[in-house]
Amino acid sequence: MAEIPIPTPLPRLTGEPDAASAAGGSMAPAPAGEAAGLTGDEILRYGRHLILPEVGIEGQRKLKAASVLLVGAGGLGAPLGLYLAAAGIGRIGIVDFDVVEVTNLHRQVIHSTNDVGRQKIDSAAEKMLAINPELRVTKHATALSSGNALEILEEYGVVVDGTDNFPTRYLVNDACVLSGKPDVYGSVFRFEGQATIFAYPGGPCYRCLYPEPPPPRLAPNCAEGGVLGVLPGTIGLIQATETVKLILGIGEPLVGRLLLYDALSMRFRELKLRRNPECPACGGHRTITRLLDYDRFCGVPAQETKVSDGEIGATELKAKLDRGDDFVLIDVREPHEYGICSIPGSKPIPLGELPKRLEELDPAAEVVVYCRSGTRSALGCGVLRRAGFARVRNLVGGILAWSDQVDPSVPKY
Repeated sequence: MAEIPIPTPLPRLTGEPDAASAAGGSMAPAPAGEAAGLTGDEILRYGRHLILPEVGIEGQRKLKAASVLLVGAGGLGAPLGLYLAAAGIGRIGIVDFDVVEVTNLHRQVIHSTNDVGRQKIDSAAEKMLAINPELRVTKHATALSSGNALEILEEYGVVVDGTDNFPTRYLVNDACVLSGKPDVYGSVFRFEGQATIFAYPGGPCYRCLYPEPPPPRLAPNCAEGGVLGVLPGTIGLIQATETVKLILGIGEPLVGRLLLYDALSMRFRELKLRRNPECPACGGHRTITRLLDYDRFCGVPAQETKVSDGEIGATELKAKLDRGDDFVLIDVREPHEYGICSIPGSKPIPLGELPKRLEELDPAAEVVVYCRSGTRSALGCGVLRRAGFARVRNLVGGILAWSDQVDPSVPKY
């Protein structure tokens, strides 16, 4: 891919020309009514905005002329889509390739039970248009990638990151830096969330905060660690607020400030972020001038269809159990997860306790380790191998694979 020059000025956040520049002078106060670019119905709809001096007719026109890209229509994308549509954003693009699942519904409030199995972009667009029929929704039914990101971002003034994985976060950041677009960032895990604005002129980018990704098996994962259902609502609304402020040009944006939220203690904290002058993306000597292979950068292994050495499939494990083979089956999930469901004959030893309970196991025995989906059990296998256990195997896909391939009565969560 050819190198792309990195623009330094912030692009206009709306799709309209700069009327003040076109007139060669300062912009006169906008007239009321339809001459201001708002219909009578819109003036009625946004009346509570219009009476705010910081918004007014001119501010609502900016919102109407703005274009915003939502990367993801999940937990964060749900409140973002609903509130940005309600605020009067003129055009919203949604990038998502996933379908609605039952496990999404406790937090992804833009989707309903009847939407299970539908494409998330279709479900989200439907709800957003129900709130604001004048909204223009552009659906990008694809995964954001190095091959399409710059082309998609080119159409929008603000990018809002509602993703849940490190490769896409680095991709969004780098694409925003290269395109000169602000990246309104948010993330959630268990009971905590954070939000800030990256790639804003003079401010830091995501790589300034996280120069290197964590090892894949240590990366936080909501599917494994869980997330409080209301938490994405709080963080998503903060992102929506910052997006509206950027478009209106009001207030103090979250640039150079990382807002941290702890739902359990109901406390917000703020950390100062500084632009790293040596940052490879936004520093003075930039080395990232094109988009990368972000799965490879983050160490995400390619999907494999066969079980590799050191692993065991669900059907093979079932056969071993049926034959009565001599081996130990260890469940490294947390006790409350074990109470939801388990594989018969398994011994519960939570991953955090495993190093302290090795004396309960015979190093010469064959051991199979499982968790919910295979991530924590892979870590558990590493603990056992380093302790001298030579015959250790990880259940590929965890108890979810067991439910899919062996016993459908085992509930998924």
